[in-house]
Amino acid sequence: MRQNSPIPIIVIAFFLLCSTAHTHILHTTHHGNSSLSAPVYSLIERISPGASRHFSILIDTAASGHFFELGQTTDGRISISADSPVNAAAGLNWYLKYYAGIHLSWNCMHADFPEILPPVPVPERRTTRSQYRYYLNYCTFSYSMAFWDWARWEQELDWMALHGINLCLAAVGSDALWLNVLRRLGYSDSDAADFIAGPAFQAWWLMNNLEGWGGPNPTSWYARNTELQKKILSRMAEIGIEPVLPGYSGMLPHDAAERLGLNVADPGLWQGYHRPAFLQPEDENFQRIADIYYEESEKLFGKARFYSMDPFHEGGRTAGVDLEAAGKAIHSAMQRNSPGAKWVVQAWGANPRPAMISSVPRGDMLVLDLYSESRPQWGDPASSWYRPEGFDGHDWLYCMLLNFGGNVGLHGKMQHVIDEYYKADSSRFSGTMLGVGLTMEGIENNPVMYELLCELPWRPEHFPKDEWLQGYLRARYGRITPEVLHAWRLLARSIYECPAASTQQGTHESIFCARPSLNTYQASSWSEMSDYYDPQDVIMAADLMVQAAPDFAGRDNFEYDLVDIVRQAIAEKGRLTYKAIQQAYTSRDTAALRTHGENFLTLILLQDSLLSSRREFMVGNWIAQARALGEDEAMKDRLEWNARVQITTWGNRTASDTGGLHDYAHKEWSGLLADFYYLRWKTWLDRLLAAPTGPDPALSIDYYSIEELWTLRKNTYPSTPTSSPIPTAIHIWSTIPK
Repeated sequence: MRQNSPIPIIVIAFFLLCSTAHTHILHTTHHGNSSLSAPVYSLIERISPGASRHFSILIDTAASGHFFELGQTTDGRISISADSPVNAAAGLNWYLKYYAGIHLSWNCMHADFPEILPPVPVPERRTTRSQYRYYLNYCTFSYSMAFWDWARWEQELDWMALHGINLCLAAVGSDALWLNVLRRLGYSDSDAADFIAGPAFQAWWLMNNLEGWGGPNPTSWYARNTELQKKILSRMAEIGIEPVLPGYSGMLPHDAAERLGLNVADPGLWQGYHRPAFLQPEDENFQRIADIYYEESEKLFGKARFYSMDPFHEGGRTAGVDLEAAGKAIHSAMQRNSPGAKWVVQAWGANPRPAMISSVPRGDMLVLDLYSESRPQWGDPASSWYRPEGFDGHDWLYCMLLNFGGNVGLHGKMQHVIDEYYKADSSRFSGTMLGVGLTMEGIENNPVMYELLCELPWRPEHFPKDEWLQGYLRARYGRITPEVLHAWRLLARSIYECPAASTQQGTHESIFCARPSLNTYQASSWSEMSDYYDPQDVIMAADLMVQAAPDFAGRDNFEYDLVDIVRQAIAEKGRLTYKAIQQAYTSRDTAALRTHGENFLTLILLQDSLLSSRREFMVGNWIAQARALGEDEAMKDRLEWNARVQITTWGNRTASDTGGLHDYAHKEWSGLLADFYYLRWKTWLDRLLAAPTGPDPALSIDYYSIEELWTLRKNTYPSTPTSSPIPTAIHIWSTIPK
């Protein structure tokens, strides 16, 4: 009998290497389409190295509809089948939450999987009619993502996949694209620098609100962003997330008429800043410049099937602009350069103008109903932004905005978000409702609300919030105790139950973060906040979480929530103490005024100390991210200035004071509380105590001059926790009078 030929040693070594370093790749060879399932195995490996061997992933692109199915293989592995990689990732997340008690969130995207995973005794299949599950707002790229590197982006893309996101705004590198466009139009790099905003303010530049603020950016910055965007787009393609690239909407530098001889409309000023010019659709150069834009976009990032364009998104004069012609020009330019693409537009206030979208063919536009949870425009007659005919037959998504300015704070309309979704899904406009969207201005906060929204498409039946909340808590903490359940029920009935009719823009803002006066209420100018809940419910919830804390030591999700809930409770204590200050001043009780003032300042410092126990609540983390991207000290300083200004004054004196932008992006963060907010309040309280029967000291305090000094400093703040969350929270809470 002929013997088999011996296998060369080098081949054996090769396969041994593959089996240890790339276990998940071998899995894909045996189970399903390797090219489609490999990204899901890689995702598992990033979550828990070595854990992919416990799973069998099958991607069936021939299957009809959007689905995932969980089951068990004969050899004991967890099987996940789906029609796409991203839906398989959503199935993985569902398994981890509801079978394994593992909840992956912004605060922790890693987990130690047990050696033997809990079984799926009966196959579970989830389907959704939601064709699209959209992610991001232009603002998010500035308020949260301005200084992200690839490592942080990779983590976020994993979060997206796990939450079923399959359509995402991809705005990184827009500055590099525009630099190339401006060069082709004859602008020098110096001129371009006057137009392109700095990283912390590019969202408002892209939304046609301002030019140049936060810049200039060095040439190396554009190359860095180009490469980062290419990595982002590559990973999106692997996992099955469609990018939405910024398209051409007519924006040009405000001096385009003088420089280029073009017919442009002047949208005017925004909070004192020059808005970019709007190229009139009748100008014969509109299509030429649009073609340049799309050519440069394709050179850098390829073609896309979705483009985002929002002319006049935040106001601006439209006088003299033929809006219907503008809509036709924008649409035709997109179609000529990327046939079959969809125009993605944000519904906010008066936008999209009916005239602008009236002539766009149905099916060529996808409208993001940006604020569906509070001011829906899809056709809900109860809305203060009621559009009787919705979006006039255009496809749309039910979106939740929730967060404004990237502010820190608990907030939500938990039951209303559920109710409004199913209301929309059963309305006469449901035929054009193609999914859901997360359109918040800032992320890394309020995980419970985003988890809820992401699950809605996979739950066909209307459900009560309490039932869902218990499942969420078991997944997030691994188990539930009576104290934890009671705490969260208190939160769910109070701060997470903002009234349906409320148009409050984001969190119930911390009084600590507001400019002091005798009639201070909110930190930002546009909050529209109201006292819709009993602060004692939040305080009691914090007390219960502190009581439960020792039993959850080492559980990252619990530790994050503990700090966040105690932070909210201290902020409530601060507001109650401020009311006591007001009362003492009114009654001319100088002794009480001094006592309450000292207590208020103490609360600020205690809050600062509490928040130093979690990286997510430290200003040093934000500043460190910014400085890490600088190639030299000058660039590091410019980036740090961007980071500091955005979260405080936001803009120059005119924009900050007259325009009311100061503290719009306020952050209840360690370091910022002790050095910025404390200083403002101490300055005011010292003057008030010096003349307790006189006029409000706020009338004579130039807050901007105080604030600007902090934006120009270069002092270092810790970027990693300086204490442990549970003992810190227990100690601090014990020192606060109940």
